[in-house]
Amino acid sequence: MGIILAILLFSFIVFFHELGHFLLAKKNGIDVDEFAIGMGPAIYSKEYKGTRYAVRILPIGGFCAMGEDEEANDSPNNFNNKSVWARISVIAAGPVFNFILAFIFAVIITAMVGYDKPVIGALESGYPAAEAGLKKGDEIVQMGNKKIHIFREVSFYNQFHSDEDVAVTVLRNGKEKTVTLTPKMDKELGYKRLGIGSSGYTKANALTAVKYGGYEVKFWICTTLDSLKMLVTRQIRVNELSGPVGIVNTVDTTYKQSRSYGLFVVIVEMLNLAILLSANLGVMNLLPLPALDGGRLVFLIIEAIRGKRVPPEKEGYVHFAGIVLLMALMVFVMFNDVHRIFFGG
Repeated sequence: MGIILAILLFSFIVFFHELGHFLLAKKNGIDVDEFAIGMGPAIYSKEYKGTRYAVRILPIGGFCAMGEDEEANDSPNNFNNKSVWARISVIAAGPVFNFILAFIFAVIITAMVGYDKPVIGALESGYPAAEAGLKKGDEIVQMGNKKIHIFREVSFYNQFHSDEDVAVTVLRNGKEKTVTLTPKMDKELGYKRLGIGSSGYTKANALTAVKYGGYEVKFWICTTLDSLKMLVTRQIRVNELSGPVGIVNTVDTTYKQSRSYGLFVVIVEMLNLAILLSANLGVMNLLPLPALDGGRLVFLIIEAIRGKRVPPEKEGYVHFAGIVLLMALMVFVMFNDVHRIFFGG
């Protein structure tokens, strides 16, 4: 059941990404050759108003074929005959729809379980926060240069900056107070901590569900960007990356661990993973890398600046090279996922 949920979850997120491309293409009057759910051979297809709608045998996402890699033809509705800004909106729509989906899920989950305000609920004796004079009820508003909106940002900031002193600004009785903390090693857990505990979750109304749903999406986008930064600076090793196999395993494990607590907990955990995956997919697709939406946007922006399109064959070579490298990375990541699952390392 967990594996089925993982496939359905990942497929829906990819489908929603492609739906963004599709809807903006239709909005701009662009010919869409095919809009498909799934990959591989078609098990059902129907043509309607010039577009073939298909369901394919492998439930792993989908695609929206608009002829963006082809030469412009005589049709005024050909993708490459539309204005550069229309094409930019179509390509950007996929990642934007991922952020929209993440936001919808975040609002739903916030309405269900509440939100974790960054208010100190506990302080551990012998750790930096208590020794610096922070108190229960203090609201953390900033750590370093980062504004804090939810408590998880406190934990993740410490995780990403555990070897650095951090200036922590709190709000107490309407006044701000700033202290500098040096994370302290917890020998039992094996990592450095500040010794700050959360005050728990606060029930949300309609307004706060929307507000903190936005903060939730922002949190996962920033976390993804921070992780990429650590990957580039080699603070995270490439073999720690996870791909589709790892995602399926994570969803399956999460489902098995949560099902004993009832349907409500399973739904909450699946929504949490959906927010993470959708925000992550949106960020990754906006990276300025060949074959990704971000790479296509780079060529379109260049076209907008110079007033003419980069020769299609040259752009095609770049994207083809990107696809080859991306496939090689996927194989490497898949190997690591399988190795971790079966051999624990």
